[in-house]
Amino acid sequence: MLADEPDDLIETVAELPSTNGALIARLRQQEIVPEGNWLIADRQSAGRGRAGRVWSDGFGNFMGSTVVRLRTGDPLAQTLALVAGVAVHEAVVACAPDLAGLVLKWPNDLLVGDAKLAGILLERHEDGVIVGVGVNLAKAPDVPGRATCCLAGLGYTVSRDGFATVLAARFADALARWHLGEWPLLRQQWLSRALPVGTLVSIKDRDHGTIIGAFSGVDDDGIALLRLADGAVRAIHAGDIEMVGSHASGG
Repeated sequence: MLADEPDDLIETVAELPSTNGALIARLRQQEIVPEGNWLIADRQSAGRGRAGRVWSDGFGNFMGSTVVRLRTGDPLAQTLALVAGVAVHEAVVACAPDLAGLVLKWPNDLLVGDAKLAGILLERHEDGVIVGVGVNLAKAPDVPGRATCCLAGLGYTVSRDGFATVLAARFADALARWHLGEWPLLRQQWLSRALPVGTLVSIKDRDHGTIIGAFSGVDDDGIALLRLADGAVRAIHAGDIEMVGSHASGG
């Protein structure tokens, strides 16, 4: 098998505390971690999401991370969350055709209806960004206060290794385009897969409490925009957007 074929870019281990954490440790030890390689665990004993939230593993689910090497002239690193979202969405569509209700929610979740199917976690180390992806293929974690789902529960049997190969290829394609300056097109592709503009959402702001407004897309830097009741548009730089009236939650 050629060295650049997908299966040679995927390293699988039985158990790790966290695939993101393992790659960060390798980078700190100055190991060479090539861009495009994936580290995937059968189980994660300390998997996490944004803001340090715990995200249960679930044997048969996809739990993996990869490293992006930042180059001079690249778009803002924060936009990689949306680029990864496009790749994950494409991989799920490829493995579960005709799945209804699949949408991206800023900044890092993939939902089916209002239930979380997948999440993305970005962590920076010097000139590298670790992109962690978790997708509920076989089991939906039981997370209090958060609706979750899995592909098996929706009628799609998808093997972890098969999904890994598809995702690695989709992410490699999206990342190559990102490096080449195609972020504006990738942004449009993310928007076409996201919650519809005008969806009523809320977000918890550290300074202003809960803010409710209509989702108005993302700006050129990948920042979420909310249109408030008075017509003003507010940029949301951090936090979790939730659909008003929904019991789903990012994490």
